[in-house]
Amino acid sequence: MSDTPEEFQKRVEEAARNPENMGEMTDADSIGTVGSANCGDMLRVWVKYKEDAGKRIIDKATFQSFGCETAIAAASLAMEMIRGKTPEEAMTLSGEEMAADLGPLPPTKVHCTALVENALRDALSGGDQSPAQPPTEQSNSNLMSDITKSSRSSGVKLVFLDEDQPAG
Repeated sequence: MSDTPEEFQKRVEEAARNPENMGEMTDADSIGTVGSANCGDMLRVWVKYKEDAGKRIIDKATFQSFGCETAIAAASLAMEMIRGKTPEEAMTLSGEEMAADLGPLPPTKVHCTALVENALRDALSGGDQSPAQPPTEQSNSNLMSDITKSSRSSGVKLVFLDEDQPAG
């Protein structure tokens, strides 16, 4: 399948325009976070499990992302793909498999699928919170508060642009 950059961009824009399962989940069983305030891309994933025929399966997964459209689109597709799978089944999926509906990724966007894969692996392997542990303020903090804390401790200053103000 040979895609043009325009076809890829159109699929990403469509997926990012109306992402599924975006937002915090207050009753999550596990949370996974990857990224760095120093590089700019961060992703947090919340996972909720249910019992089905004696198996623990993923009932719902949501995400929050500070990253490009491709990261948002890939995360949205991944949250849909893992629903109904056991954690073990979901762990076998690569980031590229989870974002396959976007088509072949340009080399500069492959890191977006790795971000999604690693955040899911963090959540599915226990992440910030496992079902045996009660939620804590730290484990349920939102991604923006973590970025702010991280930037303060690393000396990085975050500046949020007004939507009407051009970047650069």
